[in-house]
Amino acid sequence: MSEQTSRVALVTGGIGGIGTAICRRLVRDGLVVVANHHPAEQSLAETWQQERQAEGLMVDIIASDVTSFDDCAQMIATIKERHGPVAVLVNCAGITKDKTFKKMEPAQWMDVINVNLNSVFNVTRQVWDDMLEAGYGRIVNISSVNGQRGQFGQANYAASKAGMHGVTMSLAQEGAAKGVTVNTISPGYVETAMTLAMRDDIRESIISGIPMRRMAQPAEIAAAVAFLISDEAGYVTGANLPVNGGLFIH
Repeated sequence: MSEQTSRVALVTGGIGGIGTAICRRLVRDGLVVVANHHPAEQSLAETWQQERQAEGLMVDIIASDVTSFDDCAQMIATIKERHGPVAVLVNCAGITKDKTFKKMEPAQWMDVINVNLNSVFNVTRQVWDDMLEAGYGRIVNISSVNGQRGQFGQANYAASKAGMHGVTMSLAQEGAAKGVTVNTISPGYVETAMTLAMRDDIRESIISGIPMRRMAQPAEIAAAVAFLISDEAGYVTGANLPVNGGLFIH
């Protein structure tokens, strides 16, 4: 998409399975892409960056703990120094710590809320003013089908992912008159290293419950991101786009 050329995009959790596909797509669409990773993953991120370079894709990497407001402020300041202000933000960082509610410890609840939900505030708050002042911005929050329907053993995860769309709907109203759109994508099961590592019987059980009888490819999530950040989608804001193969229809 030529209109995106030179715009700076930040993808949090950018070196994960879905994040990688998003970074690939945005680079190919002409954006300057920065992939965020946790500071403890520096060596992994450098290897990841080299793999992207081998594909002919130039992606910058930046370490930041997205659960820390101050860390996020420093991350955005560094990106602005290197590339300019962030025009496109994809909040993709996320973790799971599954446990039935009866057995869930406070730390398991807070860890998931901090990474999945509080990070959306911590990162978005740093780029929001620049987007409003520029009269342009695209924010996409990567939620989950389980934020829409809930899931046994995932009260923490479902709450965090549902909360992401609450942020989306509110910010969509605040940014609309200033040319800033904010949307959510809620993937179903996606074929990543994590799902491929499942036991075959468990994976097949999951797939049998999906009307399309397959998991999503990461590139299909990335395609939805590419649509929502495009100029053609400039009238779409506050939406929650399901990409779940019919697993949950609302």
